[in-house]
Amino acid sequence: MFDFSLTDEQEAFVSTARKFAAERIIPLAPELDEAERFPRALLHEAWELGLVNVEIPEAYGGLGLGTLEGCLLAEELAYGCAAVNTSIACNHLAALPLLVAGTEDQKQKYLGWLVEECIFAAYCCSEPEAGSDVAAMTTRLERDGDNWRLTGQKRWITNGGQASFYTGFATMDPSLKHKGITAFVVPRDAKGVTVGKKEKKLGQRASDTVDVLFDEVVLTPENILGAPGEGFYVAMEVFDKSRPMIGAGCAGIIRRCLEESVRYAGERKTFGVTIGQHQAVQTMLADMAIAYETSRLLYCKAAWEVDQGLKRTNTSAIAKCMGADLAVKSATDAVQVFGGYGYTREYPVEKLYRDAKLMQIYEGTAQVQRLVIARNLLRSG
Repeated sequence: MFDFSLTDEQEAFVSTARKFAAERIIPLAPELDEAERFPRALLHEAWELGLVNVEIPEAYGGLGLGTLEGCLLAEELAYGCAAVNTSIACNHLAALPLLVAGTEDQKQKYLGWLVEECIFAAYCCSEPEAGSDVAAMTTRLERDGDNWRLTGQKRWITNGGQASFYTGFATMDPSLKHKGITAFVVPRDAKGVTVGKKEKKLGQRASDTVDVLFDEVVLTPENILGAPGEGFYVAMEVFDKSRPMIGAGCAGIIRRCLEESVRYAGERKTFGVTIGQHQAVQTMLADMAIAYETSRLLYCKAAWEVDQGLKRTNTSAIAKCMGADLAVKSATDAVQVFGGYGYTREYPVEKLYRDAKLMQIYEGTAQVQRLVIARNLLRSG
């Protein structure tokens, strides 16, 4: 029998996150966005409250919460500011290759570090010519005796300029495509690691997005995650586990669009009545409500499957893809509800509109999600 209720512990966790979003994130979000400033002090507050790194197992000092709890958190944080949520969620994304393929020593060292200090980590997969096409990467990992040398450029790396360590992927031989990819972990202070340009972005401006450069960085066997050549499968498992959280962030954006629009529709008057009494506006509000319920159910199902140990790539892809599409539509409709005011920075829907677009792009575009879904359907059929 299905049970859609949250446990008392989950309710308390959500309440803490919702209060933090309302009291600390929302008042600061416009300023952070305008200045394109990484919210380090705000994130430190979240870390002290236990709202960062929530899925790190208790064995390494973490709370050991599940993917569902992580998604419930992401919804609340994204309601406040998608960029703040992305900055926090990226720590989990960077930790996932360690959780999937790391040794006990690697987990103790790096996951324990995230718990012991308020540090940030980054996930290095995309490159200037390799985004959704992971197998097209050219960052090289070459043998050097018992060690390896890492050289290449990673692009669009969230938290890249703030990170204390990076998890990432490189190829031993580009001609091998996905079979040549190996996962690694490397500290920021390793010789040959540098941070490149910071991106000037349409939305989610408070999140840190930079190039990360590797120049003959020496990696020992202790820096290699899993077996050499198995990195592609690590990356795919990471995305299966991380995409529900993107869907949850989308739900947070949609809920904020809905609530802001309902409030405004009850205040703004045209033709002698509030605009909420016009059928055309009511239709947009109803669509947002449908979008929220749909996206929430999808991410909860996808997160539940991850927590059950079920490998359901399509569910994660659907949650991410549908959530992102609905977030963009909801934000577009929210701006329309606000009319001319929605196009200005006086109201929050302009920022929601810009922030939502990224959800259709990072961690696999909406088009790539559809390819993944279709190929899995054809393979299973």
